[in-house]
Amino acid sequence: MGDAFAETAAGGSLLLAVPVALIAGFVSFFSPCVLPLVPGYLSYATGMSAAEVVDATGGRTTGGGAATLERTRVRRGRLLAGSLLFVAGFATVFVLLGVASASIAVWFFEWRRTLTVVLGALTIVLGLAFAGFLRIPGLDRDVRIHKIPSVGLLAAPGLGFLFGLGWTPCVGPTLVAITSLAYNEGTAGRGALLSGVYALGLGIPFVLIALGFGWSMRAVGWLRKRQVLVMRIGGLMLVAVGVLLVTGWWDVVVQDLQRSLISGFEVGV
Repeated sequence: MGDAFAETAAGGSLLLAVPVALIAGFVSFFSPCVLPLVPGYLSYATGMSAAEVVDATGGRTTGGGAATLERTRVRRGRLLAGSLLFVAGFATVFVLLGVASASIAVWFFEWRRTLTVVLGALTIVLGLAFAGFLRIPGLDRDVRIHKIPSVGLLAAPGLGFLFGLGWTPCVGPTLVAITSLAYNEGTAGRGALLSGVYALGLGIPFVLIALGFGWSMRAVGWLRKRQVLVMRIGGLMLVAVGVLLVTGWWDVVVQDLQRSLISGFEVGV
């Protein structure tokens, strides 16, 4: 088991890349094409009206007796199921992209350093745009999918998949950063893991809101008022990742981290 741990730590940069992917997914939740439209997405995924979604997530149960409490409980259960299926749908989009990125790295191994620099430079540019320091036409838009019926839970995974495709232009800066890291990992499994963690960071807020926790709604409201700050911090994080990739310091930091972990593990044994 110790040998397996050492081999995993020495085989890639996941120990550093996974937290970056999780934070990038969380930051993506606050992009203009996601956060303002959360009630609408949940309405699509559950077949409930927007008013029912707001009532369920807000937990307005006072004055209605046992029947109202039971109705709210059922709605919250439906919201939880719909949100999980919806998240699974858009997670599939991102995981497939991560697998593709890592698989391409195998074929272009000879030019890997050049492509890493190009992807790193692109990450820097898009990070600056995400932070609001550059204006790239169309970057703050999603590909809107109009006239989708609120057909409910059975269609939730498909709707999540479609919206994942539609979000790609809007969450492009964070997604490019994770795609670059997936490419840098060079294996389909590692690419899928990073993209899955990214989708987890994007999906957890959906699930928390669907659970109807008052504190989650208040937290989202507090962060929404500071959306620009969140996006600027996230954008600067992407710029930092891009600089590390372009300069080659990403590999240096990863190697130092791996040596420290392996050395510490050996001493412990």
